[in-house]
Amino acid sequence: MNTTLLIMAAGLGSRYGGNKQIDRIGPNGEILMEYSIHDAVEAGFDKVVFVIRKSMDELFRSMIGDKIAKKVHVEYAYQEYDSLPGGFVPPADRTKPYGTVHAVMCAKDVINEPFAVINADDYYGRDAFKAMADALHRLQAEENKAYMVAYYLKNTVSKHGHVTRGVCTTEDGHLVKVTETFNILPFPDGTIRDIHDNPEGIILDPDALVSMNLWGFAPDFFEDGVKYLDAFLKDDSGDPLKKECLLPSLVDSLMQTKGLRVEVLSTDAVWFGVTYKEDKEYVSAELKKLHDAGVYPAAL
Repeated sequence: MNTTLLIMAAGLGSRYGGNKQIDRIGPNGEILMEYSIHDAVEAGFDKVVFVIRKSMDELFRSMIGDKIAKKVHVEYAYQEYDSLPGGFVPPADRTKPYGTVHAVMCAKDVINEPFAVINADDYYGRDAFKAMADALHRLQAEENKAYMVAYYLKNTVSKHGHVTRGVCTTEDGHLVKVTETFNILPFPDGTIRDIHDNPEGIILDPDALVSMNLWGFAPDFFEDGVKYLDAFLKDDSGDPLKKECLLPSLVDSLMQTKGLRVEVLSTDAVWFGVTYKEDKEYVSAELKKLHDAGVYPAAL
C-alpha cells in the first residue's frame, strides 16, 4: 500500500526572521526537512507532497525538490488564497496563510492514500516515522481512525521566546482532547507556563504530551477538513488579519462530533526545531551529534 508524507512548508517564519524552511542547518548544509524525508523514505514512505507558496516554487525545486525526486515520487501543492473553499476572499490587508488546516487541504487533489503530515521546520526522529509508517498500513483496514506521535512539552519549548503547542489529554493510549495553547514560555525557576492571558502564567505539566503536527490520516480526512475550514472562514470571531485554522483544533472537533479515534503512537523519538533564529545554533549542534554517532551518513 502506498503511503505519502505531506510536508507543510508554506509558512512565513515570522518569528524566525526569515525563510527557515530552506535554511541550511545540517553540518553539510542540509535543510532540516531533508532529515524528515530521509527518515520517511527509510521507513517505507513512497511519495512526498510539498505544500509551498507559488513564489517559492523555483527556489524550492532547485534546493530540494529536484534532488529528492531522484529517490521518491514528488508532488507539489500551493497554499494560496485562491485555494480557499467557497471562493472566500480574505481581507485586503491580510498577508498570512490561513494555517495548517488550509495547508493540508491544498493537497487534497494529489493524495488518495493514507498520509502523514509534518511541519517543514521540525526534526521528528527516525523512530517516529517508522511508527507512523506501520500505523498508516494498519489504517487501510480501520474506519474513523487517525494517528499522532506525541512529544513531552518540556522537550519542545524554546528558551528564546514563546511557542504554541497542542496540549494533549490521553486515555488508554488514545487522544481525548487537544487544547491549542498559546504563548508557552519556560520561566527562570524551571517551570513552563502559559502566559497568554496572564503575565505570571499558568504552570503547565512539563511531562504533558503535546502535538508537534505529526499526524496520520486516511484520505477521507480531506472531506471533513474542507467543511471545517469553510465554517472557520465564515466565522466572524477572531482577528481577521491573523487568525489561523489549526490541525489540532480540527482533530479535536472531529473527536467530539464524529467520534474520530486518534491513537497516540509510542516512540523513543526526540524532537527539536527552529522557532527563533537563536534556536539554529542548538539544532545544528544536535544534528552534528547524530551524524557523528552514525545515525545519519556523513552527508544526506
